[in-house]
Amino acid sequence: MMLANFWFILVAVLFIGYFVLEGFDFGVGMLMPFLGRTHTGGDDRVAASDEAADPDKRRRVLLNTIGPVWDGNEVWLLTAGGALFAAFGGWYATMFTAFYLPLFIILIGLITRVVAIEWRGKINDPKWRQWCDIGIGLGSWIPAILWGVAFANVVRGLPIDADHQYTAGFFNLLNPYALLGGLTTLLVFLTHGAIFLGLKTSGVLQQDAMKYAKLLAIPTLVVAAAFLLWTQFAYGNGWTWIPVLIAAVAAVVMVAATQVQREGIAFAATCIAIAGTVATLFSVLFPNVLPSTTNPAWNLTIDNTASSNYTLTVMTWAAVIITPVVICYQGWTYWVFRKRISVEQIPKPAGLPSLRVGE
Repeated sequence: MMLANFWFILVAVLFIGYFVLEGFDFGVGMLMPFLGRTHTGGDDRVAASDEAADPDKRRRVLLNTIGPVWDGNEVWLLTAGGALFAAFGGWYATMFTAFYLPLFIILIGLITRVVAIEWRGKINDPKWRQWCDIGIGLGSWIPAILWGVAFANVVRGLPIDADHQYTAGFFNLLNPYALLGGLTTLLVFLTHGAIFLGLKTSGVLQQDAMKYAKLLAIPTLVVAAAFLLWTQFAYGNGWTWIPVLIAAVAAVVMVAATQVQREGIAFAATCIAIAGTVATLFSVLFPNVLPSTTNPAWNLTIDNTASSNYTLTVMTWAAVIITPVVICYQGWTYWVFRKRISVEQIPKPAGLPSLRVGE
């Protein structure tokens, strides 16, 4: 079915978009406790104006770098999930059954992060902001790890019976390959976020962000290379070396660019590396969508999980019309908010006063 193959590719593209865009959101959230502290080193000529800035202002700068775009980035996940449900109902059903607990934890983390970001500035109270920062951190660290664990398990395969039912428990998902996948997404998103902050901030914050990027770049390259090579040798074939090599070259460029403070090139390289990694995972799956480790005859494939041709045709027309509009609008948003942000541009907090008992 040509339409089924098209929708498999489209689902892959949607997840690529989600991990590229939401990846730096996760990275910013994970780096807040570290980059949100008062600067204590670096170039004194640059630090003179903002070294003594309130740490809360630094954290607000970090949040403002993703403030106009983070919710739009999450739309890619909603669209990918909706496309998966509509185009491959069998894949969706089995995968969500097997990953019920991890996906539930991811959902709780994402909700916590949304609430913390939206409500952080509503009350002008340090304790309130501290709890919100914890929520942002948890809502960034947890999904960053679990997405890698989940996708690695999809590639590795699951114990699935003849009725396409998952037959194992939660701890079956915590195998060495999946844990390496989780560590890979964690480090990649951390590095991606640090480089993004180097691209979007100025002054001392920009210096500090690129220091973290340089610190993380080589470990990220090593871990990601190990994961990609394991994936290729265990599950890939001849032509799947193409996305692997694209991701590898981009990762090497990222490391080199961070060492010479070329954050624009480094950010483009991490985007390509993430895209190449996700493309590798979907490429080694094809034509399966969820292999069975119990019996290969029970694999979930594109053909045996796809919706009817009529359904896919209607969906295709809708996607062809709507998708370019959404991409153009989101691109315009990034263009409008393309400028760098500094601590000096952050006004005083304007939230409501604290109403804690006894005050």
